[in-house]
Amino acid sequence: MDLEKDWIANAYEGMSRRQFLAQMSAAGVAVAGFAIASKAVAGEIIKTSADGLKVADGQVNSGGFRLPVFQARPAGAGEYPVVIVLPEIWGMHEYIKDVVRRFARRGFLSITFEPYARTGGVLHIEDFQALLKVVNAVPDAQVMADLDAIVAYVKKLPDARADRIGVTGFCRGGLYTFLFAAQSPDVKAAVPWYGQIKPAKTAGVRTAGPLDVAAQIHAPLLGLYGEADQGIPVADVKEMESALRAAGKTAEFVIYPDAPHAFHADYRPSYRENAAKDAWARCLAWFNEYLKR
Repeated sequence: MDLEKDWIANAYEGMSRRQFLAQMSAAGVAVAGFAIASKAVAGEIIKTSADGLKVADGQVNSGGFRLPVFQARPAGAGEYPVVIVLPEIWGMHEYIKDVVRRFARRGFLSITFEPYARTGGVLHIEDFQALLKVVNAVPDAQVMADLDAIVAYVKKLPDARADRIGVTGFCRGGLYTFLFAAQSPDVKAAVPWYGQIKPAKTAGVRTAGPLDVAAQIHAPLLGLYGEADQGIPVADVKEMESALRAAGKTAEFVIYPDAPHAFHADYRPSYRENAAKDAWARCLAWFNEYLKR
């Protein structure tokens, strides 16, 4: 069973697929609405106000393509360390934008993007298999190039600290966090959330996973995982931690007992408040340590 199917198994939390989709339908949300959020399935949806923040939608030039982005920072004048947020397979939806606002409230200039924009995005796709067909065809090299373009963009912002750039991501975004931390010397801190350690490799799409590039990761890295994640065995997480430490890297991994995949996603049944709050505090402390000093 692949990671995406395992995520679905975690998200159902004992419900049948019919029961889950019935609840989504009752809320007026199609399968694509997984990425929009529904109180019918979430325990607690966190909404961060934009008051006191400067927020903006925009575009970044990435190889001639206008890449959609969303960014936020404190409204006051200043230079702020940067946190790039990498979305799940559901794209740049409201939960991801809220995470950006959360970082802005903590004194960062934060930015996210739509990795699947070249095919029109994924929020409108109502069939899960059709969604997977889109996201699994996106080459890692393309995402890395988009992230390079975002780094180049934020370096030119007068309110950004170009020498203090961090990256964090959830699920597929967690995988990309590992890969980009290995590729970019501009990354000064990285926090992957339940990113797959041993992803499937496909010619033209993915040639390396986190274990393959562990020795190339220079930024201090904090990994946040759930013990009950059905798609990422604890043994894989420990193997990644050992590989990084054997290579002399600064790395720390936290595994939360009984937490499933996507335990931070407050719009899903997989949300676990205690684990999510503790992990968020650790994430902020990590970025404060390595980006604000």
